[in-house]
Amino acid sequence: MAVLLSCAALRKSIGARVLFDNFSLSLSDGDRIGLIGPNGSGKTTLLEVLAGNERPDGGTRAIRKQTSLAYVPQDSLFAAEDTVASVLNAALAPLHLEDREKATRLQIMLGRAGFDDPQIPASALSGGWKKRLAIAAALVTSPDVVLLDEPTNHLDLDGILWLERALVSANACLVVTHDRYFLENVSTQVAELNPAYPNGGFQVSGNYSEFLIRRQEFFEAQSKQQEALSTKVKREVEWLRRGPKARTGKSKARIDAAGRLIEQLKDVNARSATATAQIDFTATERKTKRLIEAEGIGKSLGGKRLFGSLNLTLMPGMRVGLVGANGNGKSTLLKILEGALEPDEGAIRRADALRLTTFAQDRTAHLDLETSLRRALCPRGDSVIYRDRTIHVAGWAKRFLFREEQLDTPLSRLSGGERARVLIATLMLESADVLLLDEPTNDLDIPTLEVLEDSLLDFPGALVLVSHDRYLLDRVSTVVIGLDGSGGAGTFADYSQWEAARGEAGVAEEETEAAPQRVRAESPSGPPKKLAYLEQREWDSMEQKILEAESEIAKWQLEVEEAASDPQRLLAAYPKMQEAQARVEELYARWAELEAKTAK
Repeated sequence: MAVLLSCAALRKSIGARVLFDNFSLSLSDGDRIGLIGPNGSGKTTLLEVLAGNERPDGGTRAIRKQTSLAYVPQDSLFAAEDTVASVLNAALAPLHLEDREKATRLQIMLGRAGFDDPQIPASALSGGWKKRLAIAAALVTSPDVVLLDEPTNHLDLDGILWLERALVSANACLVVTHDRYFLENVSTQVAELNPAYPNGGFQVSGNYSEFLIRRQEFFEAQSKQQEALSTKVKREVEWLRRGPKARTGKSKARIDAAGRLIEQLKDVNARSATATAQIDFTATERKTKRLIEAEGIGKSLGGKRLFGSLNLTLMPGMRVGLVGANGNGKSTLLKILEGALEPDEGAIRRADALRLTTFAQDRTAHLDLETSLRRALCPRGDSVIYRDRTIHVAGWAKRFLFREEQLDTPLSRLSGGERARVLIATLMLESADVLLLDEPTNDLDIPTLEVLEDSLLDFPGALVLVSHDRYLLDRVSTVVIGLDGSGGAGTFADYSQWEAARGEAGVAEEETEAAPQRVRAESPSGPPKKLAYLEQREWDSMEQKILEAESEIAKWQLEVEEAASDPQRLLAAYPKMQEAQARVEELYARWAELEAKTAK
């Protein structure tokens, strides 16, 4: 397989801090590389270098001639006048394609990405649909290489599944993500940027589970190396302390070797000393069994019924996962449980003096980005009170992986993951009976996610969690409530059961939608009374003709989907699909004419 994009011995620093050094990576046809690493390890910077937007401090970046590359950054920004269609057309504009092929690609991508109205303003889209549009604009060009930075952030579960399908059929991609199921389902290789490795990185062929096995083997080998080095250094230090009277050339060489061993041990120890955030939510000592009771509640917004007849009783130890597509009412339900919104119907009862802690999806609304990290973590004085203990702000910051020299940094200069840790730090200072968490995992790295999961499992109060992280939902939730977007709300044992039920509902819906077509196709078999001989014969054969034409549409639709990455094949298939669709429309129009005659 040809190497499309590569880097060798890359080095990049921000100020005095080295992000990565001597890092190498290559991307070939068919590769789908998942890139992970702690917040601040340089993943976004590496993507900027690979995309050609930044220059490294050292090393080389190479791209094969005539290789097309598309890059989707974390933030999806569009102009005020942009529409869905104009964004996709702008992406297609630089390509040397005929207008007909551009129009074909546009229509196919609109259908695949789920955009019903191509003229809807981009500014009117939710965060998840803006992310879809940015990804669609990259994929519509059929690039040889696509680079994506945290593409699952803000996507709902349907969006993530759509992205998984899209990338499996892509030519080659490199994706920065912390979605572990995504890494398991999509990746053919997993790479990690982390100072724990000698060259700042570690790469494994295979999916995420294979990566975990190989990484564990690496750390076990490193631990053995560290132990052997420690023994060797201890022996050399004892020799040095004996202080031989005469320093021969041989003994001086041994002294130099001992010094190198000590430095080598320091390097190994420094790499192995990886830190993780210490997250531990504080619960009250409340003994009340019923914290929040929702009885038959319902809510509509903008004329759309989000949910109705919903019953929910939150008790200590109960952990509810709340799932559904964007716009189905998950955040609205959290606000109702919190008391920020009232339901249109039903009743909400809360325990006396109930203490709620809320993690909002829009973090910037709860953080003053101009304030310093010091004041955000510790609004008054130089210490915080956590579980009746006084902790200095430097120690509190260290608990969330911030360095002391960062304390005077404004929040605006922190990454999304760092801001999330700031918000978690403030919430941990509040004692709570109920945690209401709306997408708390966005931007968090995998080590922090694992600590967050452990903290939520240990929390003795009640928890309602909105998340697109399927791994987190499966591990933490004791029950899952699924909102279907049509006013319904179902209760499931876990995320997998909800996904299975949703698949069954989708099949049933397809059969229901197809039923009117079958009814119309079968209707001609009724013997009309007022048709001429030739019209009667035409009527009698109409059912078979319609079935054959609809089968032809299905055949060419499949061909168009499979040919999406082959312009010549696509150009041949798309007109055939249009012809088949026009044939079906003609048949139904003719059938309507004949039916009208029988009704006279």
